[in-house]
Amino acid sequence: MSLIGFVVIADSLETVHNLTSPGNGCGGIDANFPMVPDANGPCGYSAPAAVAGLVIIAAALLLTAWGWWRLAGWALQPLSATAETVRRLGPQNLGQRIRLEDAADAFKELADALDDALDRLAAGYESQRRFAANASHELRTPLAVQRLLTEVAMEAPEAGEDLRKLGAQLLRTNERNESLIEGLLVLAESDRGLPGKVPLRLDELAGTVLDAHEELAAAYEVTLRPKLAGTWAPGDPVLLERLITNLVSNAIKYNEPGGWVEVEVTGEPAGPALTVRNTGPHVPAEMVPTLFEPFRRLGADRVRGRGGVGLGLAIVRSIVIAHEGTIRAQPRAGGGMELEIGLPGGPASAYAVSQPPS
Repeated sequence: MSLIGFVVIADSLETVHNLTSPGNGCGGIDANFPMVPDANGPCGYSAPAAVAGLVIIAAALLLTAWGWWRLAGWALQPLSATAETVRRLGPQNLGQRIRLEDAADAFKELADALDDALDRLAAGYESQRRFAANASHELRTPLAVQRLLTEVAMEAPEAGEDLRKLGAQLLRTNERNESLIEGLLVLAESDRGLPGKVPLRLDELAGTVLDAHEELAAAYEVTLRPKLAGTWAPGDPVLLERLITNLVSNAIKYNEPGGWVEVEVTGEPAGPALTVRNTGPHVPAEMVPTLFEPFRRLGADRVRGRGGVGLGLAIVRSIVIAHEGTIRAQPRAGGGMELEIGLPGGPASAYAVSQPPS
């Protein structure tokens, strides 16, 4: 294709050269009448012929450029396929590989090297996840035994007041350690990704979590404000329930007497949304991003006596990432926080909508 273009260009250039060169028997350029050849000359060319030659040159140039563009696209197609495969990789499909077979040696060598790197990455990722899961499971048993022995000792008839106080402190410490282990296990599982999604009622899930936290809210003198519109969302029900639980629990514990927690579920055009707002102490805006890191908290005063282990919002972020959603957090002007979770999904009409809970 390129060779044909070059031949056409060369022939057209020769024609224009003959038309515009003096002393060639075909007219040439005249000082008073530029680009007007002699029609009575031996060649018989005219000015339109020169214009046609220029048009042919332009067309040939375009044809050549298009040919090179198609040739480059065909040659670089293995790179495009490689980039698309790498772009689809994630925690839930680390086993996917490029495996270029019908490609040039250089491209196949690059793809094989990337596959080897992905093998090592997947092995390291799985090893860390398995270690966290195994450690969490192994630590559950001694903690359960410790809790049982402490409770038995506290109930013994000869147990004095000092022993019961010490036992209560040990139980609180044990409960915190159990929460830490459970949080690490959930974090490891959510980082792995989702094996699948099912359609679920996000508003009903939020309502169930709020009902389960009524006693905790009463203990902290906090009012719960549900604003739940009938909304469907595709996801993992266990992980999404844990997400809402962590948000509501944090909003209650890091509040103030007489405050409130508002949980809103809406079906946005871009997808379902969950928003949790609460009153509470002032949160500096520059500290908000750090709250989503594991074991990162605003300060000792924020968690003193609240049973926190610094994993609540880290788990929330991990679950949101596993659902390919978005999370936005900002401090409220009067104190407290506002966290908005966006989940991908179609409109509510994609599912059979039942009556929202009262």
